[in-house]
Amino acid sequence: MASSSRDGGSHSDEIRLWREGDSWIAKDIETGVTTQGESRRNALENLDEAVALHNDEIGRKPTEEELREMGIDPADNTTGEQEPPEELE
Repeated sequence: MASSSRDGGSHSDEIRLWREGDSWIAKDIETGVTTQGESRRNALENLDEAVALHNDEIGRKPTEEELREMGIDPADNTTGEQEPPEELE
């Protein structure tokens, strides 16, 4: 993801990067995903991973065996009629 905003307008795949205190902040404008890091490189690497997670490009649901190892009964691991929390969407 890279872009230029020389003309002040928004572009697809635009990223904004700025410093706040001792951290660098990176934001993907299209998704609104924002991360931080101790360096510019670290902030951008974190952003790449966060956007991939946001887009369901990486990550996976745990298996029933993994749930049991964490002490969770897979049969009870449902949201019922409720929508899942925003963090799980």
